[in-house]
Amino acid sequence: MTIIDGVTAVENFWARVWQAGDAEAVDELVHEDFVIVNAGSEIRGRSAFKTWVQGFLNAVHDLEFTVIETFQNSDGTRVCSLWELTGRNNGILGLEPDGQPVRFTGTAVWDVHHDGTLLRNRVERNAFELHQRLTNA
Repeated sequence: MTIIDGVTAVENFWARVWQAGDAEAVDELVHEDFVIVNAGSEIRGRSAFKTWVQGFLNAVHDLEFTVIETFQNSDGTRVCSLWELTGRNNGILGLEPDGQPVRFTGTAVWDVHHDGTLLRNRVERNAFELHQRLTNA
């Protein structure tokens, strides 16, 4: 059985894409057939995902991304991460940009391709709670 260092692949993605704010790193780190399921929607393909990442980066100013915990299965092909994101609202969740503080946590479950690129990601985040805080609902 070949063992992949899936944790390193995922944490490299976190560091280069979200922590460094570099959507271009997606080209190197995710598989061409990448799929993300986020907020009930599926985004397919590296190019579409890169566009989504750039939009998200634009929607949160002063973005800071902290990895809380990451672990993998026995062969490294499945990885789970718990994370926290903070920043300032610049249109997140389709809201009017107002600079309010943004803070939410999430969990991401990844499939790692045998070549070490990221193949699939399912994200669950507390966006409803964030929306309530930003709209004072």
